[in-house]
Amino acid sequence: MQFTSHMDQALEEAQKAASRGEVPVGAVLVAPDGQVVAAAGNRTRELNDPTAHAEMLVIRQACAEAGVERLAGHDLYVTLEPCAMCAAAIAAARLRRVYYGASDPKSGGVAHGACVFDHPQSHHAPEVYDGLAEQDCAKILRDFFATKRRAE
Repeated sequence: MQFTSHMDQALEEAQKAASRGEVPVGAVLVAPDGQVVAAAGNRTRELNDPTAHAEMLVIRQACAEAGVERLAGHDLYVTLEPCAMCAAAIAAARLRRVYYGASDPKSGGVAHGACVFDHPQSHHAPEVYDGLAEQDCAKILRDFFATKRRAE
């Protein structure tokens, strides 16, 4: 099967999040057959929920729609390196692969910080591919925070 990136759609979700005043992170969850089963951007402020990260939202949606707690064979595309909370949810959901754009040295939980998938308590470690559309993913975050700083 030919590789098809879904990072453009994740970037669209990040842009929607930015337009709502949310930190612009977008995620897309893809089933083993290549179909997109969920897409979301951050909604922590809108939902008053610190766990409403894009990754958590797509995992919740896909699990609810499929009526399962694990999504073996599914791939996640996310514009920013998942934090430790999201990485733990990714491991619990047994996702097959994670593709992310921008690294997050401050709050990341995959290649930085907790390195959740490398921890002995992690029951599952997906394949991880970083740097997908990295410049575009980093730019949307830089632009968002530059606008926020100018407004203060």
